[in-house]
Amino acid sequence: MIATKVIAKIVQDSSGVATEIPVILTDEGVLESVTDYVLSLHLSGTAISTINKHIQSIILLIEFLEANKSMFADPEEMFSVFVRRLYSGTVNENGLDPSGLYWIPASTGTVSRHISHLTNFTNWMADKGRGHQVNSLRTASRHEERIQYAAWFRRNQNDFLGHIKDKSINTTVKRARSIKGRTPLAKTEDDAIAFPTAQWEALFLQGFGGAKDIRVALRDKLIALLIHGAGFRRSEALLLWVTDVFEDPNDPDKAIVRIYNETEGKAPNDWKPRKGSATRKAYLKERYARAPREDLQGTQHLGWKAKVVDHKDGYLEAYFFPQDWAKVFMSIWRKYLVYRAATEAHHPYAFVSFDTRYLGNPYTSSAFDKSYAAALKRIALEPNKSEGLDPHGHRHNYGRRLREAGIDPFLIKKCMHHKSLESQVVYTLPSSAQVSQALSEASQQLQIGSDAPKSSTAFDWKTLAEHGFEDIDPDGYFTGKNPKLGKH
Repeated sequence: MIATKVIAKIVQDSSGVATEIPVILTDEGVLESVTDYVLSLHLSGTAISTINKHIQSIILLIEFLEANKSMFADPEEMFSVFVRRLYSGTVNENGLDPSGLYWIPASTGTVSRHISHLTNFTNWMADKGRGHQVNSLRTASRHEERIQYAAWFRRNQNDFLGHIKDKSINTTVKRARSIKGRTPLAKTEDDAIAFPTAQWEALFLQGFGGAKDIRVALRDKLIALLIHGAGFRRSEALLLWVTDVFEDPNDPDKAIVRIYNETEGKAPNDWKPRKGSATRKAYLKERYARAPREDLQGTQHLGWKAKVVDHKDGYLEAYFFPQDWAKVFMSIWRKYLVYRAATEAHHPYAFVSFDTRYLGNPYTSSAFDKSYAAALKRIALEPNKSEGLDPHGHRHNYGRRLREAGIDPFLIKKCMHHKSLESQVVYTLPSSAQVSQALSEASQQLQIGSDAPKSSTAFDWKTLAEHGFEDIDPDGYFTGKNPKLGKH
């Protein structure tokens, strides 16, 4: 083992309260500088998924430094080769890798992400005074010393990942260009990431509805309605509490569904804490001895991506479209509650596991993904993110349906809980099929227009084709005037 990610519980004061975070463990022990950096990210509210990506980038650098500790005397050359190997991989044309790294080639976007993470990390190291100079990388025998030297070199000699301080210095610019990452291709979005509408009814009725266990069928149908009918992210749907589904006072057969932020959202049922504020975080701690799932590690973790909420109490409200799905949700919810109430569970989450090994535990995203894949297979489909056949494809489908129905962009922003109008662009772009249809219809209109009476100023394409191409088509192949063409 050179370096690996592990989950650690960090106790920083006499209260004994532990912070659970990912850290890097090496053959020399836990890297303290990385642990402190992760703690700073966690304190600033960085998502666990993002922290894990930072750690992955740091591990790559550590592994490369260890595998090449005697290869480079020039640190600029070493860092330049490091970035090149991220792009090219480390396996040669014979399928061998003497370094033992066995990296596969990474995409431009992935390499850029690694560069950004390492830039942020070494920036933080240098700002904290943890970047130290040594004679060379060869004399830095410990992993901690090597990454400290990397931070020192980046700040004092050359920004080894390409983001130079003073671009007026030509020599520095030239040196940085040999090390910096490549510019990724600009990508557009199309119908490949939206769940195909034509498959929805079969997925809902035969896919999820085909589960042998009625409890599983009801649970997964409810989640499907939240992600497809109300556009929630999978992680948001799984955060629903049993206390947060209500009858619409104007129509008791319709459901009002609210999903709360577990850190800042208001606790249910006017709960009052022993001391402090009545947040869901305090409620979970005092009543269930649990932390919000955003703060948990492993399979129980659920992220929170929404930047805005619909109410000062800290919740997202479900805007079902079409609205009749609010009635479908309530009908299924009433049946599901019977089974949920009969399942022992020391937590407030609505959706639980019915697997005998984990009976009553909060339902996890990985477990739902497996159930989702099984539902697809029941209707002869396979999970395929590039075709929208994955949970997030339903959110894209929801956004497209709103746009196609002519809903005002500001209302779509509200429905999808976006902070800005720009955020919804990816969800509301026309699909490739819609673009093709629009061009086909426009082409037909163009043909109709060409058959109409011509004004004196209009182009006569037929006349132009007959008389305007003698100089470039003397044999009449393109205009069809060549008599030989009729023989074929």
